Amino acid sequence: MFRSVAFAAIAAGLMATAACAPITTFSGFQAIDANPKDVKVGTDTKSVVRGRLGSPSATSTFDPNVWFYIDQVKETVAFRMPKTTRRDVTAIAFNKETEVVEAVNQYSLKDGKVIAFNGRETPTRGRELTIFEQLIGTVGRGTMLPNEDEGVPGSRPGDRR
Repeated sequence: MFRSVAFAAIAAGLMATAACAPITTFSGFQAIDANPKDVKVGTDTKSVVRGRLGSPSATSTFDPNVWFYIDQVKETVAFRMPKTTRRDVTAIAFNKETEVVEAVNQYSLKDGKVIAFNGRETPTRGRELTIFEQLIGTVGRGTMLPNEDEGVPGSRPGDRR
C-alpha cells in the first residue's frame, strides 16, 4: 500500500515538473540557407539580398532603402508571461542610386529600449451606461418604423411632389 502511494506521489511530482518546462517560440526571420550577417558591403545589391534572404521583415518608415531582418526567441513557463530571451536585428542600408549595400548593422536584445506606454484611457462625454441600461434604455422612446406622413423630411424620395 505504501509503495503504491509513494509511486503515485513520485509520478505526480515528475508530471508537475514536466508541465513547468519552458515552451520555446521562434518568430520572425529564420535563416535557413543564408544568414543576413553574410551580406557583403559594396558588392551585394538589393536584388541579390532579396534573392538570398527573401523579403525583409520590415523597412524603415522614413527611408525605403533600409531593410530590417528581425528574429526573436521567446520562452513561456507555465502560466507566466512570455519572456524574450534573444532578439537579433540586421539593418541593411542601400545606396539610393546604385542600390548597392552601404552598411550592415547588427543589433541584439541588449541594444533595445523599454518603452513605457501610457495606460490612461480617454474619457468619453456624458455618463457611462452599463450594458443593462444600454439595452433597456431605448424601450418606450418611440417606434423604429418609418413615419407614414409624406410631407415631412425623411419620407420616401419617390413620394415627393
